Amino acid sequence: MIRLLIALMVLSLPVQAQTPMTAAEFEAYVTGRTLTFGFEGQAYGVEEFREGRRTTWAFMQEECREGSWFPRGEQICFVYDDRPSEEHCWIFWQEDNGLNARFMGEGGTELYEVQQSPRPLICPGPEVGV
Repeated sequence: MIRLLIALMVLSLPVQAQTPMTAAEFEAYVTGRTLTFGFEGQAYGVEEFREGRRTTWAFMQEECREGSWFPRGEQICFVYDDRPSEEHCWIFWQEDNGLNARFMGEGGTELYEVQQSPRPLICPGPEVGV
């Protein structure tokens, strides 16, 4: 009986909507910051956001990629200089613990902010130390 009451109480709680950030809200939140994103409890990648909607992205332990972002409706889309014909579009929303993102392509990956810094992303380059 107690389990049933708890289940009913949980079901009656309002569902927190994942309201997508506007491009202006996203830009205000990320510009001048370097954000580390996680996926399923593991560090996934790091992105530095600069003025002019320029970015530098790196998967964990991989080379950096320069790029930019732009809005498309509710989505924030990224294009990287090494593959200008590929767009990577996401919906971002903010929760108490930081930024969250859902990939709008195949798989619908969801990332979440695990750390932020005002420092730039350090990109040592390919084959350093070889």
